[in-house]
Amino acid sequence: MPGHGSQFELKMDEAVLALLTARNTEEAADKIGVSASTLLRWQKEPEFQAALREAKRLSFAQSMARLHQMANAAITTLGKVMIDPTTPPATKVKAAESILSHTQKAIEIEDFEARLVELERKVEHQIQT
Repeated sequence: MPGHGSQFELKMDEAVLALLTARNTEEAADKIGVSASTLLRWQKEPEFQAALREAKRLSFAQSMARLHQMANAAITTLGKVMIDPTTPPATKVKAAESILSHTQKAIEIEDFEARLVELERKVEHQIQT
């Protein structure tokens, strides 16, 4: 919002963080010391919407990085369950299905990405010629 200066920008940053961590708008507003109606009004401003979207993207990216870090342990756990002789057969089957399903999805994503890269390369080549 033009004309609000750095004080508003600081409050906006606090509001964005509060919205990402609170259970609802009212709780977020309480955290930063404004009314819920004020926070709802701020959320209609393009500048605030852009800041909130960016914060959500960053938060999601951190979550995805954490998933990547935990993937090997998850696969190891599934593998151990699948080959453990004391595991009930139905649980072994579920672990095996999970491993196969995720492997299939990974292959599909890699294939899709390769096709997309190739299409982008062809489009870029056509634009340049």
